[in-house]
Amino acid sequence: MFSKVLVAEDYEIANQGIVKVLNERIGIYNVHEVKYCDDAYLKFRKAHQDNDPFELLITDLSFKKDHRKQKRNSGIELITDICEIQPNIKTIVYSQESRPDKINMLFEKLNINGYVCKGQEAIQELVNCVCGVYAGKIVFPPILNDALREDDMVDLDDIDMILLEGLSKGFTKKEIREELKSQNIEPNGESFIDKKVRKLFDDFKAKNTTHLVAIVKDLGLL
Repeated sequence: MFSKVLVAEDYEIANQGIVKVLNERIGIYNVHEVKYCDDAYLKFRKAHQDNDPFELLITDLSFKKDHRKQKRNSGIELITDICEIQPNIKTIVYSQESRPDKINMLFEKLNINGYVCKGQEAIQELVNCVCGVYAGKIVFPPILNDALREDDMVDLDDIDMILLEGLSKGFTKKEIREELKSQNIEPNGESFIDKKVRKLFDDFKAKNTTHLVAIVKDLGLL
């Protein structure tokens, strides 16, 4: 089992709850808890420099801002910076975020090893997740598995990503068409672009282009 774990969670009750689960349910006692992402990074970096690295990072996604100025304000930034130094560290996200697309993005773009949704079943899910990750598994939360079974995930292809990037930059349909043509992508007519954009509106339940871009950025897809 993991011998040294770093927990980053800004709510003290949640922090203590994670530590208690690791201690009493799994038998991990070398657990370091922090409330700020920057503190977590500094603690991690020192351990790495001392050749006594952490083996597992458990972090929330969102951290409430207060009077203390932080360079890193989210779990995503923390994971990214830590993995640049120690790519083999195991990472588990423990968060209230329950949107399948956002969770799936974390697995695809950050290569996290596990995800636990805060809630009524969180304790057992955390136990299962830590044990599964230690065994070398990628542990998806039940809510994501359910979404995959229900085929609710939005499947974006390369053209969708080009369209979304263009829309985020304020490009017109003509400019997006020229971008598609420059990459030798066909079809690339304006009617085709209109059809693809309408589908993106439907998929993300967006009211307009600004709303669509905001949703996609919030999901971390741009």
